Amino acid sequence: MPLETDLQQLRCDLLTWFDASQRDLPWRRTRDPYAILVSEIMLQQTRVAAVLPFYGRFLSRFPDFLKLAEAPESELLACWAGLGYYHRARNLQRAAMHMRERGAFPDTYVEIRKLPGVGDYTAAAVASIAFDLPHAALDGNVLRVVSRVFDDAIETDTAAGRKHFGALAALLLDTSRPGAFNQAMMELGATVCFPKKPQCLVCPIVERCEARRKGTQELRPVKAAAVKNIEEDRVVFWIVEAGKVLAWQRPPQSKLMAGFWELPERTQIPAASVGRTLGAFRHGITFHSYRFEVRAAAAPLDLGPCEWVSMDELSSLPLSTVMRKAKRLADRGRKPRGTLRSVTASV
Repeated sequence: MPLETDLQQLRCDLLTWFDASQRDLPWRRTRDPYAILVSEIMLQQTRVAAVLPFYGRFLSRFPDFLKLAEAPESELLACWAGLGYYHRARNLQRAAMHMRERGAFPDTYVEIRKLPGVGDYTAAAVASIAFDLPHAALDGNVLRVVSRVFDDAIETDTAAGRKHFGALAALLLDTSRPGAFNQAMMELGATVCFPKKPQCLVCPIVERCEARRKGTQELRPVKAAAVKNIEEDRVVFWIVEAGKVLAWQRPPQSKLMAGFWELPERTQIPAASVGRTLGAFRHGITFHSYRFEVRAAAAPLDLGPCEWVSMDELSSLPLSTVMRKAKRLADRGRKPRGTLRSVTASV
C-alpha cells in the first residue's frame, strides 16, 4: 500500500495534468446537476464521440427536468434514437418525474442514488462534480487505472472485485476537489491508460504506478473469461408504396425498445413476396453480432402487425437503429420504386 505522502503526490500530479490537458467536453462547462446527469446517463456503455452529437440537441429540447418530465415518450425516444440502450432514456424521464414531485434536484449521494437508472458510479459522479461531495466514481476507465496503480490482480468484473476496487478508489480520491479528481481519473483511463499498450511514457502518475514499476501494466486489470459473441443472420423487408413504408411498432409492454418502429421480417409478414437485395450491414447488441440483409418485397394482403407510415413522418418517429441503417441503404439509391411486381428470390 503506498504511503500517504505518495498518495498526496499522485493526487497533485494527476490534477495538475488534468487542469492543463483535459479535453474540452460540453458537460465539463457546467455545474448544473441535471445537465451533468444527462451526460452521465448518455455516457453509460457509450463512447464520448457517439454522445457529443446528441448531448446539446437533447438539452436544447429538454433544458431542465420539468421539460423532460412533461415530454411525450414518443418525442423523447425520437430525440434519443440512434444512441442505443433506450431504457436509459425512459429511466432518465422517470428520474425527471421524481424530481418534479420532489420539487428540486436531489443534492446528496444517497438521494441521487435513489433516482431511476442511477447506480453507484453515476450517483458518485454527479454528487462529486455538481456538489463537490467526496465520493469516488468507479467506471471502467477508473477501474483500469486503480488496478494498475496498485498492481492489483483481483478480478474487476465481479461484485467482490468492484467493492474491493471501490475502496481503493476512495483511498486515492482527493477530497478537496473530488469532482475534478474523478474526472481526471476517467480522463487518464480514456486518453493515456489504454486497455492495450498504455502510454506510460506520458502518464502524469507513472512514478506512482506499481504495475509500471513491475512491468505488469498490460496484465492489469484482470477480468473473468469473456463471453463469446453469438452471430446471427437476419433479413428485413423494405416495402414502399405511394410515399409510405411498411413498418411495425413494438408494443408498450415489450422488454426491448418498447415503442420503437421496426421494418418487418418473415415473422411479421410470412406471405410477403421477396425481391432483390438492397444491401447489408452489421449491427451489434451486447453479446450478439447480427448481419442484416435488406430486401425489397411486395406487401401481402395480410399486413399482420404492420402498417403504412408516411416517409415524411419518419424523422419525427422513434426508429430502431436497424430501421435507420436500412433506410440509409435505401436513401443511397437502392430502394424499390413503387410496388414490387416480380419475385426474383425467396427467403
